[in-house]
Amino acid sequence: MNPTSPITPAIPVIPSDSKILVWDAPVRTFHWLLALCFVGAYISSESESWRLLHVTLGYTMGGLIAFRLVWGVLGTRYARFGSFVRSPSAVRGYVKGMVAGRRVHYIGHNPAGAVAIVLMLLVGAAIVASGYAAYNELGGDWLEEVHEVVGNAMLVLVGVHLAGVAVASYLHRENLPRAMVTGVKQGQPSQGIARAWWSVALVLLLAVAAFWNQEWRAAPQAQAQVQIQIQVQGAA
Repeated sequence: MNPTSPITPAIPVIPSDSKILVWDAPVRTFHWLLALCFVGAYISSESESWRLLHVTLGYTMGGLIAFRLVWGVLGTRYARFGSFVRSPSAVRGYVKGMVAGRRVHYIGHNPAGAVAIVLMLLVGAAIVASGYAAYNELGGDWLEEVHEVVGNAMLVLVGVHLAGVAVASYLHRENLPRAMVTGVKQGQPSQGIARAWWSVALVLLLAVAAFWNQEWRAAPQAQAQVQIQIQVQGAA
């Protein structure tokens, strides 16, 4: 080596398959709690004896959606709506590219997944609103019909979402369901988020647990009221 030549410091080569944190803890907690609440509420929707469970899970869905709207503005990089909500033309371009075999990889939500997320939030809000109105008899029987229709619409959206996750996982060779558990995906270190915000996720969990505990303690009185309503309807 020429001693008079300048020494160039070694630049580390960053592999493209580094594990980075993408989904923060609040997003993951919201995702799985919402899935749990919807499945539980849907299963219990046809049983009068499980009405309190159905209502409790429905109200929890409402609180979770409200939280997600706030976290979509104040949250981390990939949790914010501004990072994944895109124009209709961008969504069409992404879908056409997938059909044509052009794989465009997104660290956060892809444009098609973003559409499903926004629709599920909107339909979820409609489920909660119509369920609240029907349960508190704020309208006629048509509210129950609306509640059932939007509930079934949500089920369809969930099915489409799951199919999209499966297709995207296959095309991009990444396990998206696992990423929503661990928060980790493949990418450059500069693309990851700095903090998981477990403190916010813990507050969310505690709030849900406190609400469920309150509903559980009030269950005997609420169940008695339900039985009275059933008897009145049967006698009518």
